[in-house]
Amino acid sequence: MPREFDHPFASIESAQEFFGLVMEAVQDARDTTSNDLQTEAESRRADAMRLVLYKLEKLEKHLTTSRRLLNDLRTLRRLLLEERADAADRAKAS
Repeated sequence: MPREFDHPFASIESAQEFFGLVMEAVQDARDTTSNDLQTEAESRRADAMRLVLYKLEKLEKHLTTSRRLLNDLRTLRRLLLEERADAADRAKAS
């Protein structure tokens, strides 16, 4: 039996879930770094932490954009495969 994480991008939905988990990790890292920076005096270490925060913010923006693209792809897939029409037909039949 294949493990679930062997094919994390087997579907758009699983890719969206993965991006959600990465986004949580980035937010946790940003919060931790921000808290650490508040206790750090002006130094090269503080400069490095500010750079880390900047890079995490950029990564977070890229992840948000990627999640939106995945949503668009999922919507287009449903449109092309008429998944929404099938679901609506099943709902009417019930």
